[in-house]
Amino acid sequence: MTRRPDHLPSRPTWRCAACGIAWPCSAAKLRLLAEYRTDRIALIIYLGYLQVEAAEQLAELDGGEPPAGLAERFTGWARPRG
Repeated sequence: MTRRPDHLPSRPTWRCAACGIAWPCSAAKLRLLAEYRTDRIALIIYLGYLQVEAAEQLAELDGGEPPAGLAERFTGWARPRG
């Protein structure tokens, strides 16, 4: 039986290793929310760190400019509601 890859980022493209869409994909978001359910601030800090890493790597792939919308992609969805 072949093991399916986890929904983790594939660097330097920052696509999901399992489903191929921009990471964090829906499955990764659900996993992260469950993992950090008692510490949303730690989740935001972790995602911010990954956002910086992704911006650097994606900029290298795209001629020096990171793609627009990385803040929403990485941290916007994780902010507490209300």
